[in-house]
Amino acid sequence: MANVKTIYSMCGMCTVRCPIAVEVKDGSIKHIWGNPHLLGGFNLCARGAAGKAFEYDDERPQYPMLRVGNRGSGQWKRVSWQEALDYIATRLNEIKHQYGPQAICLSDRGGPHTDFQKTFIASIGSPNYFNHHASCSNSVHNAHISIAGHARNTVSYDYKHCKYLVLYGRNLFESLGTTEAKDVIDMIAAGGRMIYIDVRYNYTAAKAARFFLIRPATDYALNLALINVIVNEGLYDRDFVARWVIGLDELKRFVAPYTPQWAQGETEINAAEITTMAYEAAKASPAVLFHPGWMTAWGSNDFYLRRTIYTLNALLGNYEARGGIIINKTPADVGVRLKSLLAEVPRPVGERFDGCGTIHKHLGAQWGLGQLLPEAILGETPYPIKAYIAMRHDPLASMPDPEAFKTALDRLDLLVSIDVNYSETAWYSDCILPECTFLERTDHVIAQNGLKPRLLLRRQAVKPRFDSRPRWYIFRELAHKMGVGQYFPYDSIEELIAWQLEGTGFTIEDFDHTGCIELSDQPLWFDRANGLRFNTPSGRLEIISPTLEGASIASFIPFERAEAIPAGLFRLVTSKVAVHTQGRTTSNIAILNELVAESRLWINTGRARELGVADGDEVEVSVEGFSRRITARLTDLIHVEVVFMLHGFGDSVAVRTRSFNRGVSDVRLQKGLLKLTVGGNCPLTECFVAVRPVKKE
Repeated sequence: MANVKTIYSMCGMCTVRCPIAVEVKDGSIKHIWGNPHLLGGFNLCARGAAGKAFEYDDERPQYPMLRVGNRGSGQWKRVSWQEALDYIATRLNEIKHQYGPQAICLSDRGGPHTDFQKTFIASIGSPNYFNHHASCSNSVHNAHISIAGHARNTVSYDYKHCKYLVLYGRNLFESLGTTEAKDVIDMIAAGGRMIYIDVRYNYTAAKAARFFLIRPATDYALNLALINVIVNEGLYDRDFVARWVIGLDELKRFVAPYTPQWAQGETEINAAEITTMAYEAAKASPAVLFHPGWMTAWGSNDFYLRRTIYTLNALLGNYEARGGIIINKTPADVGVRLKSLLAEVPRPVGERFDGCGTIHKHLGAQWGLGQLLPEAILGETPYPIKAYIAMRHDPLASMPDPEAFKTALDRLDLLVSIDVNYSETAWYSDCILPECTFLERTDHVIAQNGLKPRLLLRRQAVKPRFDSRPRWYIFRELAHKMGVGQYFPYDSIEELIAWQLEGTGFTIEDFDHTGCIELSDQPLWFDRANGLRFNTPSGRLEIISPTLEGASIASFIPFERAEAIPAGLFRLVTSKVAVHTQGRTTSNIAILNELVAESRLWINTGRARELGVADGDEVEVSVEGFSRRITARLTDLIHVEVVFMLHGFGDSVAVRTRSFNRGVSDVRLQKGLLKLTVGGNCPLTECFVAVRPVKKE
């Protein structure tokens, strides 16, 4: 008789970490479903459903490997785990002894499953942890901290009960979160209105009550005009603003010149439509959401765009309101305290390589400034950087200008990648450590914060297929070999989880039946009159921020029209697709590669005809000596100044046979954009490319 069981766990095919039910038959995966106890009966997205295909794919690292040829040559030798870990620990100890612990950096994708790697880098005394957010969400995190004292991910959005949702380039229906997309569909079905603003039409625009094709780099101008209408015509929530907002008078004076008529000339959106949007949003408040965005590394003024988005939310009083922004409740709010390894480690002293917290006091060190790593390596400022560990992070596929990044990596004494994929960065490393897949490992307990906080656990469903190891083992072993093993006081993941849950009244067995531990039967709302928690110096929403002003950073800056695009060039805009995850995590999986194998170049029909390009023609897209060929897709529904392609193609790792050389790498076109903006983001859309037809033979 077949042995069939269901394991409740968490998906690892993208960063959303949906709860899953893994059906296992005789030790092999039969199917992966959405957890019916938490997802309300609907299944997973294409990526999640392809988790089985990923597990049984052989084109991934299968054992530890040390480089034997030049970096990037693909010449490796197989080694044992002890040989690989001894090699890494020996090199790290030598670097630490010669240059100090700060000469060692570690980065990852971010998220809640970071305790092992953060504990490791802190335990050896280095402050230099960062994640991928310089090319993703730094500006929105730092903008919200400057206004509310909250990062982006310490709040959530009550889409389902929202009456008026405004999205700026947030292509939600082709994005990562299936629950989020379902809630917005439910909102629309219940009569809510969605307004979508972007430089191109897409699936989300197709579901919108109103779509605005905005001129690139003018979203900030639009928001200044919306604020102008709301404050000057008294549409804001007077009671909420009087109780919780500081800086209204200064804001009124600042936005006075920015009328809808002025904004029409910048944005190409009709002034009457701008005024209507302001009135409609005010009428729906507080069940209104101006969404601050997800991947928000757009332009140099992105920090101020995000600050105006949060300002609109504050003016309309939607914090802790049904249909608005919810301040997430944590286990501590119900008296449950989950232990953390990192909390037991002394905080490293000394300046970070990127200046977060010192030179850049307003930028969050919890995310760091990864775009400054090449500059720090090459310039040895403020000190030498000699080792870098990339934990499930692929900067050569996700950060702009990877060739410039490689030039810096060549100066390192040690480059290590820990991954489940042959990433671009792994292929360029000195050592690859294969991590167990999300179906082959158990991770530490995490909290899912929100109206009803809960505890979640990723559980091992099947045995590892290859000679891989889970991260709890990898970092424990490295720590012991470097003499800091006391910060990893466990011999198994089960022992660690038992320690995490000490004092909570729960055990690992409490996850067996539903995959989670619910900590509250009822939604937890803070009192809007007296109980809101804004972690700012004033305890209120600081539209005009004393903290920023004290650091000689303006709370708002005058709108400046973007520099004119050079004749014959286009602004390159990129985005994700629902089938693949960010930097090619899933593009080599056979079943997903069949759905979307490569990207096409969207170009305005009129501009394309001027170039002599027809739909389906092959074109060459180029910048500063780099060029690649791509198929053109002509459409009227993209701004004339813009061309668009999907992020995450152009794979250069030959062993990934399905995705190798398919499509064009957008980041290789983003030359010179390893830049620091006031919000901490790279200005990814300040990339201008040439497009020309390829002569048919």
